[in-house]
Amino acid sequence: MATINGHYLMVEDESYDFSVDVTEQPVEKDIDVTDHVQRKPRVLSLTGSVVENAAKIETFLKEASEKGTLVRYVGRTTFSGLITGFAPTRSYRNATGFDFSLSIKEIRIATTSYVNDLPVPIKAQTVKIVNSGTKQTKNKKKSKSSSKSKTKNKKASKAATKEQVKRVKFKPGSPWAQ
Repeated sequence: MATINGHYLMVEDESYDFSVDVTEQPVEKDIDVTDHVQRKPRVLSLTGSVVENAAKIETFLKEASEKGTLVRYVGRTTFSGLITGFAPTRSYRNATGFDFSLSIKEIRIATTSYVNDLPVPIKAQTVKIVNSGTKQTKNKKKSKSSSKSKTKNKKASKAATKEQVKRVKFKPGSPWAQ
């Protein structure tokens, strides 16, 4: 008996797919030149049947497939991945359950490279920011009331353009100092 996340299955066949991508470049004479080989994700295909707790196991397999739940298969081999194909079949041979074919694909989960704080060597080379620059203000909706508000907006925009943008400074000798 085999299990997927603790759910028992009667597996008849297990077959692996170990495939690779081979990049080839054509040449004028002879065979194409191969410059590198890259491994594709492994795929485990299963066929078998479920006899006990068939409704519960079928619901679990459907939800795991639809939600992208990482599953662990333990049978003749051990494999972890996502269920990419699940096809139940009902026939007169299995009255209390169902037959199935299932494929599990190996995945690699990416993680973020974002770091909250700078490492100590980089943090020591930076100077605190005095001014990060000017910020553009949003203009309020223009009203049709009077021309006094228009002249005030013009004076405010001229004052904003006169301010200079200050640059971020680093300590001398750091790789970021210019």
